[in-house]
Amino acid sequence: MCCHVGLKSMLMLTGEYEHTIDDKNRLFISNKLRSQIDTERYGSNFYLAMGPNGILSLYPEKQFEQIALAGAPGTGAPDESVTYERLSFALASKVELDRQGRLLINEKLRKRARLGTNLTLVGVRDHIEVWNTEDWEQYLSDNLNLYQTQVTCARQEQILRQTRNIVE
Repeated sequence: MCCHVGLKSMLMLTGEYEHTIDDKNRLFISNKLRSQIDTERYGSNFYLAMGPNGILSLYPEKQFEQIALAGAPGTGAPDESVTYERLSFALASKVELDRQGRLLINEKLRKRARLGTNLTLVGVRDHIEVWNTEDWEQYLSDNLNLYQTQVTCARQEQILRQTRNIVE
């Protein structure tokens, strides 16, 4: 699924999908999630990378390459840029889906992310996050009220902008 912004389209990965990792460290990526990715634009392979808070992030190949080309965020400190680049690439690995739609999770990344057997894949705009199902449910529980407030505020702002456009 892509969202069009002006003449450009951006990746829009959505939803949550529960899966298990098998004894060979393979994780199935559901067709509902895979079908949201334009493989001609974003590629058919992925990069699995350590994301914020120790959550594994799965990026479509070309999306990860765009992020890599952008380089380190503007920290200003050369040492911080080196650390960002070093860890961004060291804690990432290219993965390919097999014919059944499974990918092999690197054992080191799995341990660093403390992944168990029951996982939830979460579409987060331009990437997929790989969560322990229990951790995801706790995150939802801890943050649902904040989200409701954010949604209400965003909706009110949208209505206000639309009202201003009608009046003008």
